[in-house]
Amino acid sequence: MTPAALAELVRATALDVMSTRGLDPAALPTAVTIERPRNPEHGDYATNVALQTAKKAGVTPRDFAGWLAEALTSTDAISSVEVAGPGFLNLRLAADAQGAIVRDVVAAGADYGRGAALAGRKINLEFVSANPTGPIHLGGTRWAAVGDALGRVLAFNGGEVTREYYFNDAGAQIDRFVRSLIAAAQGAPAPEDGYAGGYIGDIAAEVLRQEPGALTSADSPEVFRRIGVNLMFEEIKEDLHDFGTDFDVFFHENSLHESGAVTKAVEQLKSSGALYFDNGAWWLRSTEFGDDKDRVVIKSDGDPAYIAGDIAYLVDKRSRGFDLCIYMLGADHHGYVGRLKAAAAALGDDPDAVEVLIGQLVNLVSDGKPVRMSKRAGTVITMQDLVDAVGVDAARYAMSRSSVDSSLDIDLDLLRKRSNDNPVFYVQYAHARLSSVLRNAAELGVTPGDALDLLTHEREGDLIRTLGEFPRVVATAGELREPHRVARYLEELAGTYHRFHEACRVLPRGDEETTDLHRARLRLVAATRQVFANGLGLLGVTAPERM
Repeated sequence: MTPAALAELVRATALDVMSTRGLDPAALPTAVTIERPRNPEHGDYATNVALQTAKKAGVTPRDFAGWLAEALTSTDAISSVEVAGPGFLNLRLAADAQGAIVRDVVAAGADYGRGAALAGRKINLEFVSANPTGPIHLGGTRWAAVGDALGRVLAFNGGEVTREYYFNDAGAQIDRFVRSLIAAAQGAPAPEDGYAGGYIGDIAAEVLRQEPGALTSADSPEVFRRIGVNLMFEEIKEDLHDFGTDFDVFFHENSLHESGAVTKAVEQLKSSGALYFDNGAWWLRSTEFGDDKDRVVIKSDGDPAYIAGDIAYLVDKRSRGFDLCIYMLGADHHGYVGRLKAAAAALGDDPDAVEVLIGQLVNLVSDGKPVRMSKRAGTVITMQDLVDAVGVDAARYAMSRSSVDSSLDIDLDLLRKRSNDNPVFYVQYAHARLSSVLRNAAELGVTPGDALDLLTHEREGDLIRTLGEFPRVVATAGELREPHRVARYLEELAGTYHRFHEACRVLPRGDEETTDLHRARLRLVAATRQVFANGLGLLGVTAPERM
């Protein structure tokens, strides 16, 4: 019995109790909270439903808790219920009810933990979207890991997710990139506002290889733009693919300008009165829609400001049928939360269709000191630098195991260790250890059994209840857009499994006879391995059979 199933049982039983005693069922909360007590001596689970309900129903919490405890104890799934404090209920599951969790995991397999909270929702998830002016830096690497994991979690919760990369191929940064390429091709220093690093010289050389007359061509800047931007972007896509992050859509910012979508969106806002003209520029009345200040949409020189493209892009996303547009942006984009929601409202759209997640900075540390210089990019550490140092799995896991709301320090020395101090090793080793047990069982001819009511050891119960938490963890990770919850759960599961492994022998030794308990524990091992595989899969991290 998972926490969700237990919550349903408690609520149904409470409704029966209230009906029997003539109490108003409207006093019962829609959702019953089920938690695992910090102290296992207090039971397997606890609920405060009596405290939430009794006063509204006109009875004392302890009386209501007592009635509910009596009714729950009479069910097959509950072995005992204790009323604690002012009216808390501490519950212990019957052994067979705990065993049902193991059966559920094995039966569902790769689908265990899958939910339907987002079923029917069409979600556009835009992340990374780094400018095609250099390799992906650590901030983009964090979004590549977290964004991909979030996409997996949202889809696992039933959402129809489209992963989208917004290709910023318009604007001043591209002009600076082109000037930097031309300078490198000429053997000159990079422009003062340009881009440096060995990759600029590499791309410039490739442009000249493809177009030997690029420097003397009448449209030299356009040649370097066309070839150079494409080369940079192809490298970005290749790095992302090698990192395990692939996109469904690569959307070109320049297409919004070339198609007239920006002009059309601006005219729509003008006609609705959402724009006003002042001091030679057109301004969005964004403060009327919750932003902290009005935003320039068309500058005084007649060129569109960056927000003009954002507005047209939002219109385009919504026109493609997405009912939720999630933007994952860097630490320097805090102002985008208010402006994008204001843009939606100004368009007459629902601001809640827009969500903006802001990720904080990432720092690399080695030997206790910050790592600052890239071998290739010169000024920033890149995704490839991190992967070369620790591998894809460790890089992805390290980036996705912490909330994006906080800055992240990544210890390269720790991630290289093959020890329990290294979180990704700790989790992957648990899966490998489980796989080893199952291989050894197969060699001995021991098969999993279904006498799961024999799993009464304290460590068995801890492990089973932890498995039962997985669906709720995945649902919460999707609801709060926090895939790091999956990683932290896996670390908890790893610790719980290792304690079980030390306390409960799974396979017979020597000439020892194989018992139903051995077989039941082997079934528990198979279920645990499945949950590790499912959780690591949501993070885009491999589940190794051997380490």
